[in-house]
Amino acid sequence: MAEPEDAAIEDKARQVSALMRYVDEGDFVTRRYVSQGRELNTGTYSDHEVIIRDGMPMRDHFTLDRHGFTIARSSTAVTDFHDKAMVDRLYEREVEADVLRLTGADKCAARGWMLRTSADLSERASQKTEGYQHRGGLQPPAGEAHVDVCTATAQRMAQATYEQCFPDGKGFTRFLITSHWRCFSPPPQDVPLALCDGRTSFGGEEKENTLLIVDEFPEGEALIAPVPGEDQMLAATIFSYHPSHRWWYFAGMEREDVLLFKFHDSNHDVTWRCPHSAFVDGSAASAHVRESIECRSIAFWE
Repeated sequence: MAEPEDAAIEDKARQVSALMRYVDEGDFVTRRYVSQGRELNTGTYSDHEVIIRDGMPMRDHFTLDRHGFTIARSSTAVTDFHDKAMVDRLYEREVEADVLRLTGADKCAARGWMLRTSADLSERASQKTEGYQHRGGLQPPAGEAHVDVCTATAQRMAQATYEQCFPDGKGFTRFLITSHWRCFSPPPQDVPLALCDGRTSFGGEEKENTLLIVDEFPEGEALIAPVPGEDQMLAATIFSYHPSHRWWYFAGMEREDVLLFKFHDSNHDVTWRCPHSAFVDGSAASAHVRESIECRSIAFWE
């Protein structure tokens, strides 16, 4: 739970009521299929009304190791985030430098970026895809409470990344997988990102959600048919509803604002994860389409 001194400050924040999608409790196959412009979860999900507090007026209050997320100002040399070649050339190095600045880690390796938009992607999703790669593309907002890795996935990702990117390194004592998230459409945005205080994230049921990258979605029973080696595939953590979850967002984010939030911190003496989800902000008057870029990275302490 949030500390009493935090609650005394945080309860004064402006609040909005919104629907948050959670996975239902129960025993069923949980997978996330992704293809060009489309994402599909198996299993059953339900919307729950939650309170989401606006952290923007108290933005300096939030710290990575206490809440699991922080907001910072961060410039970028990218002038057009829809110019894939420009983003590929510039952005991952910028994110690595930013993560080192904000965490104090010794090394950082970016592991791919993705654009997301609340605009209609149905035409794009209807186009045939061959060899779809789930990075450097354009997808809809992820609309359910989740963390992009589970513990086993995080540990495998960290070890493989360190060996690949720092083959002459002396080894690491701690790793931290984060998302570096920037909204580049004008404020206010219609479907902003909500972040759950990681200290409040342990009340409900949790499931692993295997990621399957496909050219076309299976249909019917094929969606949940056995997949060889599934236990070794990348998997997220998805959450069922619990009233203790304490949700935040930052209204009116500008292009120079970035959210840094934890997928998994191997140091469990601090807050080590941050569930998150997009949501529809009904309080935003004359809202703009949300366009954002996220970049995953792994930081290491040696």
